[in-house]
Amino acid sequence: MSTDSQQITVSDGRRSIGSRELITMLAMLMSGVALAIDIMLPAFADIRSEFGLAEDSTAVAGLVTMFLLGLAVSQVVFGLLSDRYGRKPILYAGMAIYVAGAVASALAPGLGWLLVARFLWGIGAAAPRMTTLSVLRDTYTGDRMARALSFVMAIFILVPVVAPSIGAVLTDWVGWRGTFGFTVVVALAVGVWSLRLPETLKAENRLSLTMSEVLKAGRLVVTTRMTVGYTLALTALFGVFVSYIASSELIFSDVYGLGDEFPLIFGGLAIVMGIAAIANAALVQRVGLERLMRVVLNGYLVFSLGLAVLSIMTGGSPPFWLFVTALALVTSMHSLLIPNMNTAAMIPMGRVAGTASAIIGTVSVALGSLLGLLIDRAYDGGVTPLSVSFLILGVIAWGLARWASAGFRSVAVEPAPVPAE
Repeated sequence: MSTDSQQITVSDGRRSIGSRELITMLAMLMSGVALAIDIMLPAFADIRSEFGLAEDSTAVAGLVTMFLLGLAVSQVVFGLLSDRYGRKPILYAGMAIYVAGAVASALAPGLGWLLVARFLWGIGAAAPRMTTLSVLRDTYTGDRMARALSFVMAIFILVPVVAPSIGAVLTDWVGWRGTFGFTVVVALAVGVWSLRLPETLKAENRLSLTMSEVLKAGRLVVTTRMTVGYTLALTALFGVFVSYIASSELIFSDVYGLGDEFPLIFGGLAIVMGIAAIANAALVQRVGLERLMRVVLNGYLVFSLGLAVLSIMTGGSPPFWLFVTALALVTSMHSLLIPNMNTAAMIPMGRVAGTASAIIGTVSVALGSLLGLLIDRAYDGGVTPLSVSFLILGVIAWGLARWASAGFRSVAVEPAPVPAE
């Protein structure tokens, strides 16, 4: 890891932590979201079988959607509470709910109960996700935050590289229920490690939870052009990415007959995304946040157009290696856009970082999950619906980002906080 903040020590007067450990810890906290989703993808076939679903049923995609909806609806509450009581108490409350949801999922007697348990699991996952973004904004801003978030995302993306393979092994060994139990063990281990995390919310920045203060914080978020525009652009990209995650197992199994190789394929695509995330940290420093997003969005439109044309011309079944190559190019753009858009949306929100990250997360995850569900429902036995969705939502994101970019000129960006040495 190479950042200009590498030698910084973040401290709250009682405990301190170096930036390398901080970023790694935050990545592991955020990775609970990816682990809860990706580790179960190889188990979809067994879940279909146990609950009497057809082999090509898309009903199991609801396990991803319900988790993400739980992740979305709870973030505003967690965000407001974290701006009042601090980051750490909310982190631990959320992790307790996360563990409870994972245990309930492992014990679910039917698909309906499993969907409810996944929703609860998602509620718990919201706290570490929101805490990660809030701690980063408490500690860094601007390009420095984008670089730090890129490293968090690079480590975070390692989870989809290994999680499906671990899930496949665990599913064969202890079944899909035992696989969910594995996530409990990981969550408890990361929770113990996070005891070393300093409290990054300064006393003078704590909000009172009076209605006027809550409305003032919310109004600041929803009336800041830069925050609104990049949040909605992020939502569009997240929506099609959710569909890719939820439908990838079915696509590679049904369209290409490669169900057994799915963990390797999914992991390989995740490696490409991880490389792009690492490159993003250097590119942000060299090119600048706004310019980099503009260039990458233009590239995204080119690559997604190529993928859509390829899919349409081949009747939804393009040659495997052409499809995977085009898909790798498009999804790698997500690694360059999602952390940067999240950073850009957070730049003007230093005083209400918890509330802002919660609202941004709620909108992007909730609406993105619904968009992903609509794309999943359009599945027709080929890759065309997904491919065309990459293009359509990419165009929408491009337009929203262009509108939001005026914020870089009109919003006064705060200097980066100086953590304790």
